[in-house]
Amino acid sequence: MTLVRWEPFIGRNPWSGLTGLQKVMTSLFDEFSLGDEDTSVHNWSPRVEITELDDHFEVSAELPGLKRDDIKVEMQNNILTVSGEKHSERKKDDRNIHVCERIYGSFNRSFQIPNHVKADSIKAEFKNGVLTLNLPKEEEAKPKQIEVKVH
Repeated sequence: MTLVRWEPFIGRNPWSGLTGLQKVMTSLFDEFSLGDEDTSVHNWSPRVEITELDDHFEVSAELPGLKRDDIKVEMQNNILTVSGEKHSERKKDDRNIHVCERIYGSFNRSFQIPNHVKADSIKAEFKNGVLTLNLPKEEEAKPKQIEVKVH
């Protein structure tokens, strides 16, 4: 059996140890930009929750800072797509912005929806920065209670 000296800051994985941490931190800082609005525009992805209830599916997406006109919802070939764009509120002026952690730009989320959804009856509501979609199920897809008779 060969003994190998353990080096906690140097690993076989290029992302492990101190050098790996340094690479991760460098890549994170490379994503931030200070000042120039054009470099702070990224693609981003809103957080989504999908819930199934007895008679419908509910899709909720967090879209803070957007207006109704900035959001587009489409259903095609059982693919539900929510897309839009968050525009910067900053104006070109002589202010020196030191930290900007807000992300602007376009987003696009798509989800495979079961065949038993009534696509023509989908309802959308946008309130307090949350988009809620109600996708009703076809009648045959709803659970049915079957009465058990005793003889």
